[in-house]
Amino acid sequence: MRAPHHISTHPYADLPEASEVPEVPEVSEVPDVPEVPGGDEPWSPPQHRRGGRRRRRGRFAGLPFALKAVVGLLVLAAFLTLADRWAVLYAEHRAADALKDRLKLTAAPEVEIDGFPFLPQFVDGRLGSVKVTVPDVSADRITLASVSATARDITLDGDGPTSVHGARVPELNGDVLLSFADLNRELGASQVTFTGEGRDRVLARGTLPVAGHDLRLRADVRIGRAGDQGIATTIGGMRLDVGDLATYRPGARASEGLHLTPKSVTRLARETRKVRALLGVPSVVRRMGVPDATVREALRNDDKLAALTGSRDFVHQAMRVNLLDLTLAHPEVLDRLGLDPALLDALSRLTRPVLADQLSLGFRLPEPERGELWLRDVRVEKGGIRVRLAGQGLAFGD
Repeated sequence: MRAPHHISTHPYADLPEASEVPEVPEVSEVPDVPEVPGGDEPWSPPQHRRGGRRRRRGRFAGLPFALKAVVGLLVLAAFLTLADRWAVLYAEHRAADALKDRLKLTAAPEVEIDGFPFLPQFVDGRLGSVKVTVPDVSADRITLASVSATARDITLDGDGPTSVHGARVPELNGDVLLSFADLNRELGASQVTFTGEGRDRVLARGTLPVAGHDLRLRADVRIGRAGDQGIATTIGGMRLDVGDLATYRPGARASEGLHLTPKSVTRLARETRKVRALLGVPSVVRRMGVPDATVREALRNDDKLAALTGSRDFVHQAMRVNLLDLTLAHPEVLDRLGLDPALLDALSRLTRPVLADQLSLGFRLPEPERGELWLRDVRVEKGGIRVRLAGQGLAFGD
């Protein structure tokens, strides 16, 4: 049997002896390190900390130069645009104040200067388009709800951009609105209402106070041009109703004046006392066309009177009588018929021209200092009367 191999437990037992380790030659000099160009400064390790030198160069340092230039131009354009708009607002404000003072307006008008950019136009002394809107302009007896006009190719007069004292307008187009709401307030004192009917017709409906009585009013107003600078109104179909008793139409024709209504005549025929008072006036009998013999019999005999008032022609004959003829001569008859003599006296003075003047919607355009201004079209709309106007060769200022 082979003898067991002896295993050493010492950890360095298998290392060679010192005499067996080969000798390492001694290094007498450190080998030369080749020089690096620009290597005068000592080498240092790279910096990896956040916020190092590269981070401190700026947020946009890495952007291309072209992109930076575009951003700069955009910022500059924004500032120039703001400056231009501010100049427009300032010019509009100054122009509005000047127009208010010159035209003696109660409120400053609204001025809008079109075109961009504004400053080059202003420096050059020419504006492409300017719109002016003036509210509540007085025109004779009425107030125009709004007047708007657009001027084009305006030339500014002055020694420079800072000393403008006038303007020349070769072309102007405008629009005038005469509101029915304003007419109702001004002419009708909230009692007469104006409404449009067709292209050139306005209806007037409401009440008119006369001698302490509120009379129902009906009238048709025709709208048209009066030359190149005026609006004319023709009043037709004027009628004032005194309750259901009588109707007044101003004028001198037989159908005009103050006449009983069919309803009141029918009621009158049943009242003997009132009929006798009416037939007792010779002028009334002649106007009715009843023979004198028939009237004398009716005044003496109630049966004859009933026969006369019951005839088919009596209503029409009685309606032919103009009650204004009785105002001064026979006031007692009017009292018996239930009419106020003071009312009839006031109606006698309310002639067609007087009543037409109260309902007139006419006005004239102001005469410009220089240039021409004329009407192009007049049209009745739902909310009022619309007038188109034009002008040329106008000049404003000193």
